[in-house]
Formats: sequence, structure tokens, C-alpha cells
Amino acid sequence: MTDPGFEERPPVDLHTDRAHSARVYDYLLGGKTNFPADREVGDRLMADLPGVRPDVTAARAVMHRMVRRLAEVHGVRQFLDVGTGIPTAPNLHEVVQAVDPSCRVVYVDNDPIVLAHSRALLTSTPEGRTAYVQGDLREPELFLEDPGVVATLDLTQPVALTLVNIVHFLSDEAAHPPVRKLLDALPAGSFLALSAGTADVAPERVDAAVRRYAEAGITLHFRSRERVERFFTGLELDDPGIVLINRWHPDSAAASGSASGSGSGSGEIGLYGGVGRKP
Repeated sequence: MTDPGFEERPPVDLHTDRAHSARVYDYLLGGKTNFPADREVGDRLMADLPGVRPDVTAARAVMHRMVRRLAEVHGVRQFLDVGTGIPTAPNLHEVVQAVDPSCRVVYVDNDPIVLAHSRALLTSTPEGRTAYVQGDLREPELFLEDPGVVATLDLTQPVALTLVNIVHFLSDEAAHPPVRKLLDALPAGSFLALSAGTADVAPERVDAAVRRYAEAGITLHFRSRERVERFFTGLELDDPGIVLINRWHPDSAAASGSASGSGSGSGEIGLYGGVGRKP
């Protein structure tokens, strides 16, 4: 079911003259929603960091595995995806609605280019529902009250909050309070699925990535495993805990794809991922 409240919106300024993290990510994934400034950053990253494209693909694939497991194993039927990014098939709702067509998904992002392409996020099954809401992770109290959230999700029932590849664009001081607010707003039995960049695997690669993004005005914040675990304080960690994403329930295709192209030289991907349940 497509969101009946979706209306034609006026043109938005996409600021195509400067790089944006979502469009750089799209370019590295092989997408087409990017511009010369984004491709310039992406090309520099690929020159400095051989294997970065397979790593980015692995970062996207772990989201698919997380939400599929949440739907299949834990029976979650509601998902709140914050920091959605540019639509890339399969999108989250396509993965979970393949498990159960009645799943409901709300996407949240503050990037105007995601808004411009949000129709791709509203192609729900007839039994389920999807909605797109403009919002910022740093201000959860605003989008939690949005009519699109209220009409789509029942916040008295478990919800999976997915924060995939977003918190490394925020400092601890900026990221932890809103994540806690979101978890506090969700009922017992809800889940947090999160991934975050780390320098634990290949510090020299992180230094290069930080430098290239900084040149484009984008700040990265990489975290140790202990610092990533802080996001899950008070939650019951799902097996296997907080691990590098190539080790988080790898299926055969994802495992071979991650290891074969990883620029770290070890087959490891420089992101931690985990899922935790709110008791």
C-alpha cells in the first residue's frame, strides 16, 4: 500500500555543487543518484582505498541480514529506519515484506535528495504499509509525532529501530542522547539494529577515509567496539553480539562477497554491527 498522504512536493535544492555523504555512498554502491562533486570524492576514496566498493556493498548487505533476521526469527513486523539514505533495491520494506507482507515500515531522513526519490520507498505490499517522513536523528521528538509515523506504526507494539551506517557521522555527544530517546519511546520487546564504522581493523584506511571526507566538509567519527557497545546499554544482545559486520550472521553469498574484495587485506570490514532487544 502506498502512503495515501504522499503529495507532489515543490522542487528542493539538492546542493549538487558539493559532495553529500548519501550521494557518495550511492556512487560507491554503483548507483546513479550522484553528481560530479560526489563522484570526485568517491574516486579519491577508491584510489586511496582499493576494495572500498565491496566494503560499502557489505555495509548495505548487513542491513538486509539484520532486518530479515528480525522479521524471520524475532517476529518483528514494524520497522523505523532512521537515516534511510538514497533508495537502493532491495529496500528495507522489500526485504521484510518478503518474509511477511503485512510488515510496516517508516523511513526517516533529512536529506533533500532522499525526499526527491522517496516514491521508491512507498511501494508497499497491499497487506503492509510504508511511509517516508522528513526528520533528523538528532531531533527524534519531532519526527516521532509526525502523522506519517502515527498512522503507520503502533508504538504500543514492538518496533525495530534501524540505524545503519549513520552514527559515524555524529559524535558521541550528538548521537547517544537521541538514540536513547528513541529507545525510551519504544515499548518492551522492541529492537535496535545498528552498524558503526571502526578503526579497529585497519587504522591507516580510516585515516585516509577521514581525510578524503574532511576535504569535502564531511566529518567522520569512528568507534572502538567498546564505544559501539554503549549504544546497546540496557539491551539484550542478539547472537553473536557486537561483531564486525562480515561476521554478523553471514550467508554464503555475503560472506564470499565481503571477503573477496575487502581492502583491509584480511577479509574484515571496518564496521561493527549488532542487534539488541529492549527487555
